[in-house]
Amino acid sequence: MPRSTRRVFLQRAGTLAVAAQFPAILHAAPAIDAARAAVETAHAEMWRRLVDPHHVVLDYTELDGSYDRATPEECRFGKPNALAWWTPFENGAMFNGLYLDGIVARALHTKSDSDRDKVRRVVEGLLFLASVSPVKGFVARCVATDGRTTYPMGSNDQTVPWFLGLWRYAQSGLPDATQRRRVIAKFVEVAEVLAATDWRMPAAPPFNFRGAMGGFGWDSASRFLFVLKALHDLTADPQWDRRYRQALQERRGTGPTRLEMSAGGLGTRQPNPAAWTGSIAALSTRYLWELERDPAVRAVYARGLAASATFAAKNLPGCRRFSNDSDPYFEADWRKLNVLWREQKTEDEASALAREQLAWINQHSPRRRDELGLVREPLFSAWIVSLCPDRAVVAPHRDALLETLSHYRYDRLRYSQFFPAESTWWRLREALVL
Repeated sequence: MPRSTRRVFLQRAGTLAVAAQFPAILHAAPAIDAARAAVETAHAEMWRRLVDPHHVVLDYTELDGSYDRATPEECRFGKPNALAWWTPFENGAMFNGLYLDGIVARALHTKSDSDRDKVRRVVEGLLFLASVSPVKGFVARCVATDGRTTYPMGSNDQTVPWFLGLWRYAQSGLPDATQRRRVIAKFVEVAEVLAATDWRMPAAPPFNFRGAMGGFGWDSASRFLFVLKALHDLTADPQWDRRYRQALQERRGTGPTRLEMSAGGLGTRQPNPAAWTGSIAALSTRYLWELERDPAVRAVYARGLAASATFAAKNLPGCRRFSNDSDPYFEADWRKLNVLWREQKTEDEASALAREQLAWINQHSPRRRDELGLVREPLFSAWIVSLCPDRAVVAPHRDALLETLSHYRYDRLRYSQFFPAESTWWRLREALVL
């Protein structure tokens, strides 16, 4: 028997022998293949139309990749609102940072130059968003048609994923020494500005600040602790370790410490335990678990990840409610929201306007409701389940996770928020659940 044929025979014989002992492997193979193919389609769609020329992930496009970018004047006047909410470019820093968890894992697995280049481009997008504004420490959501004007306000939801993505890249082994130093320098530069402002997020005038880190809920605690821990990991500066250790034990009044809150998980995130924004704290907790060397502290993070996974798993069957064949009307023209526009001079005024516009767009764009409720939430929930390091917690949900990944026709989705499919797939591979 030729050597190559013999090798294939022995490999197949070994696989069948294992499968004979564990029949579920044979039963699961078609589901795994379907999920793998679906994830490849999701990856292709992201790079066909949902990463812009500045290497920033868009919120949505038409199926042909078209969308309208804001002009500098629209950004300066806050149209449709000063938060850029409900536009195709609302969450660039957030989505770039979160997406890196998946595509870094992909690049490490494939060792493909193309995949490494995609990682580099998304990182360049993050560095760009933190460099384009004259406001120090400001992480932008996007830029206007001139390539430099931004909407005036970012947020904690933009800035913490920015940190998450850069740390993931810096510690991955993918960047060369020069790239790594550049990433770390920008990471520290932004963090030092935030520390000097008591961890408030800078914004452009007249708003000046929007949001802050340093709270005590599960969501806030996990995010803040990660940033401090990552600063020490990347710099070895003992001041960041001292701040991290102090932050672990701080509490509000007689309430639980931040460390104790970290064990709570997504279900304690009130009043809105949405998976897509809750994923920021879940990913922060996962990275904390990876970084922490104190077994007692690490065990607390593990409990938080297990609690989040158990809670998020309840959302997985939601994928079945999404019909790939139904295509209700999708309103791509965000400028129609300007029918409600008015000048905004404070964050509260901008938020109030955006909420009014949300009611309008939900009424006029039923496709938006379907995708964000029945695609975004199940897929972000799947990712949160996969972030749990305890295989005994994740493995019972394998079939539901595979069903969620393979359910969607990603080439028919307008919104980019299917990107957690990639992260989920690679996390499950890493955990040997597949």
